[in-house]
Order: sequence, then structure tokens, then C-alpha cells
Amino acid sequence: MRRLTLALVAAIMLAGGGGAAALPAENKGGRLAVLWTSGDPEVAHGVCLMYAHAAKKRGWFNEVLLIVWGPSARLLAADKDVQAKVKEMAADGVELQACKACSDSYGVSGRLAELGVEVKSMGEPLTQILKDGWHVLTF
Repeated sequence: MRRLTLALVAAIMLAGGGGAAALPAENKGGRLAVLWTSGDPEVAHGVCLMYAHAAKKRGWFNEVLLIVWGPSARLLAADKDVQAKVKEMAADGVELQACKACSDSYGVSGRLAELGVEVKSMGEPLTQILKDGWHVLTF
């Protein structure tokens, strides 16, 4: 199932023409929150981070927020390849936030902060994101 999902996402992204021009002007804009919960590096690289980064770089959304929640905190703190990708995303304008309760539970809050991730209590901010009508995608 996972390989089918990865293949489907890759096919959708490739079908888009590779650039911001793939979306009509009236469909650009908006805000996307990517709730990254999976500790699986294949999901991180093959789906979550790839889509979130493309959504910002290609202008599919004006704002893209990556929320590190649960096991993804441990993966980000430990995996150099994931760290490099997240740093590249931040340089391209993707906002990075992490759930403090989650990262504290894994003992990685300090490491995430060193990587440039804003570590904070996320219950209320996520609730507000949902109430404000952001598009939310969960991996």
C-alpha cells in the first residue's frame, strides 16, 4: 500500500507540469499546514517533505507550515538526510514548528530548536489553524 501511495503522489506531481504555471491563477494562494506525524523515513522523503516543499516552491500555496508532531520529531532529530531536506525547505520559505509535548517526550526539543524549528505547545495553534480554514494534510 505504501508503495502505491508514493507512486500515486509522484505521478500526480509529475503530471502537474513541474511548475507553478500548472495551476490557474485563481487556484493559487491559500495556506497549507502539513501535519507530519510519521516516523518512517520513506514517508518523510517520498511524500511528506517532497509535497510540502513543492507546494511552497511552486506557489501552490502562499503559506506552507510543516508541523512536526509525534514520531516525526525523533526522526528529524536523528536523520541527517531528513535534516538537510528540512533546512532546504526552510530556506525556501516553509515555516517549521514542532509540538513541544511530543519532542519533549522523545528528548529532542533542544535538537529541533538547533535545526531552526520553532518548538512550542501546538494544541491551541493547530486548533486555530483548523478553525481558520487552512488546508491541512497529514502524513
